[in-house]
Amino acid sequence: METGAAALALYRKHRGDRPVKAVVITHSHVDHFGGVKGFVSQDEVDAGQVRIFAPEGFIEHAVAENVYAGTAMNRRAAYMYGAALARGPQGGVGAGLGQTVSIGAVSLTEPTDLVTTTGYETTVDGVRMVFQMAPDTEAPSEFLIYLPDFKALCAAEDATHNLHNLLTLRGAVVRDSHRWSQYLTETIDLFGGDVEVVFASHHWPTWGDQRVVEFLSLQRDLYAYLHDQTLRMLNKGLVGPEIAEAMVLPPALERAWSTHGYYGSVSHNVKAIYQRYLGWFDGNPAHLWEHPPVERAKRYVDLAGGIDATVAAARIAFDAGDFRWAAEVANHAVFAQPDHAAAREVLADTYEQLGYGSENGTWRDFYLSGATELRHGQFGTPTETAAPDVIGQLTPAMLFDAIAIQVNGPKAWDEKLTIDVALTDTGEQYRLRLANGVLTYSGRPQRGDADATLTTTKRALPALALGGLTADALAAAGLELTGDAGALARLTAALDPGDKNFPIVTP
Repeated sequence: METGAAALALYRKHRGDRPVKAVVITHSHVDHFGGVKGFVSQDEVDAGQVRIFAPEGFIEHAVAENVYAGTAMNRRAAYMYGAALARGPQGGVGAGLGQTVSIGAVSLTEPTDLVTTTGYETTVDGVRMVFQMAPDTEAPSEFLIYLPDFKALCAAEDATHNLHNLLTLRGAVVRDSHRWSQYLTETIDLFGGDVEVVFASHHWPTWGDQRVVEFLSLQRDLYAYLHDQTLRMLNKGLVGPEIAEAMVLPPALERAWSTHGYYGSVSHNVKAIYQRYLGWFDGNPAHLWEHPPVERAKRYVDLAGGIDATVAAARIAFDAGDFRWAAEVANHAVFAQPDHAAAREVLADTYEQLGYGSENGTWRDFYLSGATELRHGQFGTPTETAAPDVIGQLTPAMLFDAIAIQVNGPKAWDEKLTIDVALTDTGEQYRLRLANGVLTYSGRPQRGDADATLTTTKRALPALALGGLTADALAAAGLELTGDAGALARLTAALDPGDKNFPIVTP
């Protein structure tokens, strides 16, 4: 919100104190909606003074991505965006798509206008907008916007001045490069004969109809080529890392600045396409049941003749400039004996050199963040996206899912309880059931009485996540508990929340 407010203040300083009539949210990533309340207030939206446009499925995807796996994603995002790195030539210089993530409070407001159809046109305060749906491209919920009176196309993040991510290094569902390329073909067909400027959410504009079409065509061909050639080699039996090494872009794509891997990379995008179609297993039985990282590392160190011999081998590889091999050897040394100073030093040195040599901004950030934590300890999660506004948009089903993934299964194997949740404003009623280490729920009528009942409103229900599950916290938030209060306490005792400071470059 702080960044959004600063942006609006900068605009008004130069353009005047114009009122905001609408906010158009192109897709469901937090850097594209998190600042909304820096521009408008919830009261303005509730009063109908401001409209919020978003693509179909926006709330569901925005909330799910930042809550279900949000703890792990945020921790890894700290590496991906280099949020804790010092700024400068030996630290953070940007993430490839832009500088780095914003720090501050994340906000979210429910859209007033959900767009569901390509070609839908509307006018806000005299400005005409035509929408093109593009789900499952750069985000699962996304659209492009054409402003016909200005002959201007907002490409969201589907056509930027780099190769984007098909699987972001922070973690997400693998994106569909085939559909991505097809939507860009549709964009050209819809607007290519009329458009005079295209701009993206993060990047500068391209002017002139001919140059716009050329730019969109190069972007389209880039994603189509990676998809098709990965599938071609996949069907010849090559696995992800082999395809990544073999993939060479055509000269026309290689020459274009807008296709370079500043943010996504050919290497990890090719592996993502492989993963989308065939999953994590490459078909080699030796990879079907490998030891986990620490046990594997111990065995490699023994094979190399002990920890000192392993570190020496890593240093030899480092001195020879074979940083990829040095990283693999030194990583085994650190995972086998994480307190070994020389192992940590050679691995940190190696990560620094790999980072300095990376054209890709997020690779650089990952390498240098790893080196930073090896040298100075863990820096945790500088930016968290599971903010109260995001939690507040959870549907009952999503909220129960968010609680269910926190259940410590083995700890709750022998626990059995039921809790009814009654929503007075909607008439909905749910039965939660904890048994066999699993929390399940149903919105259908159930037989028998539950151990306890929570009565509240749909709007207040997210307090289950925000305020914890203690009876006092729930009462303060307007949730009434009747029946066996011990059932709620037992459910609370079974929960095991994520660790936002979990280790990455050490075991």
